[in-house]
Amino acid sequence: MTTEHGPLLGPADIRDLAATLGVRPTKQRGQNFVIDANTVRRIVRTAEVGPDDVVVEVGPGLGSLTLALLETASHVTAVEIDDVLAGALPATVETRVPDKAASFDLVHSDAMLVRELPGPAPTALVANLPYNVAVPVLLHMLDTFPSIERTLVMVQAEVADRLAADPGSKVYGVPSVKANWYADVKRAGSIGRNVFWPAPNVDSGLVSLVRRAEPVKTTASKREVFAVVDAAFAQRRKTLRAALAGWAGSAAAAEAALVAAGVSPQARGESLTVEEFARIAENKLPDPATGAPAETEEPGK
Repeated sequence: MTTEHGPLLGPADIRDLAATLGVRPTKQRGQNFVIDANTVRRIVRTAEVGPDDVVVEVGPGLGSLTLALLETASHVTAVEIDDVLAGALPATVETRVPDKAASFDLVHSDAMLVRELPGPAPTALVANLPYNVAVPVLLHMLDTFPSIERTLVMVQAEVADRLAADPGSKVYGVPSVKANWYADVKRAGSIGRNVFWPAPNVDSGLVSLVRRAEPVKTTASKREVFAVVDAAFAQRRKTLRAALAGWAGSAAAAEAALVAAGVSPQARGESLTVEEFARIAENKLPDPATGAPAETEEPGK
């Protein structure tokens, strides 16, 4: 099935499909459907999706981006939590791009619970992420599927700025550091409000993440490094000596770890790279009671 937009969905198609399904976008799930075919094609181009790529998409909604991805990618797996949307998407694919239906899989689940995907391992993540869960979903997918080499996500502009921020920036924080653990991150464009239905009250931005050729070199685990990051930014106005006192067991222990890592105890978290956070984690003193580093975070977080 094709229209003036080819097989892709335009504004009238989106509204007709939503009406047929009885769907109304909900704020609870951060749903804003893309209604502009040029925008989804731009996203696919910016993501550099090629004919050999296996793409995972989170939150496909009514299928605007899904159809554009299927035009180019070898295979697309969409992860959708909404019962009605998940039930309708395979039929939309079958109707509008029947020759690509065999290259499409649907996983009806909360993306945060997904641990495996059908078909070949994904090489790319491309998604219009719901604003309210964008960062945890992004980090979960990068952590769970190390085969993902390239990512392009559309998120709230403020979130995009935070993810792509460099050390020293006022918006550099936990999302910036944790994203950098996995990938080189940069802003990849801006998206206006008028390409969505309903139009959000904020602008959106594209963020590109390219998996690091070499992981952060450290003897500390990701869990241990992220515990330092969380502690440093929980009290970001404080010096690291003070902010990390709870994590280390005391201000003196925090200072010892910082000095051993080559980081000034008077520095603040917003000035540190992910590699420096890793060095701090490596130099945490053992818990006197157990002889081992104290647990500061639940496993798997």
